[in-house]
Order: sequence, then C-alpha cells, then structure tokens
Amino acid sequence: MTKKDINRIRVVLAEKNISNKWLAENMQRSPTTVSRWCSNEMQPSLETLVEIANQLNVDVRDLLNPTK
Repeated sequence: MTKKDINRIRVVLAEKNISNKWLAENMQRSPTTVSRWCSNEMQPSLETLVEIANQLNVDVRDLLNPTK
C-alpha cells in the first residue's frame, strides 16, 4: 500500500512562511512531532488539527487534502 498524503500542514506553513519550529513552540509540542505531521508520517488527532488551524489562522478544511 502506498503512503497517502492526508494533511496539507506543510503546504499551509510554506504559504504563510511559518516554520515547523514556530508551530511546535506555539503548540507546546516537540519539533519532531510537528515534522512527522508535516511529512504525513503521523496524523494529528481531529482536536489537534483544529488547534493547528487556529494557530495558523485558517479553516481546518484548508489543512486536509480532499478525498473522493
């Protein structure tokens, strides 16, 4: 089975010119955890995804890749 990119966290961070480190510090999470979210190695919980959206000032739907 191929790895599927589920979230767009990395893309949104790049669009807003924000670093993984900034997000990790503001969410009080380890930089490794944020890096794993950005690389789709690990997915944040729905509650965490909402928190990420709040930190980035975007709609939570902007952080998800559409599926069919």
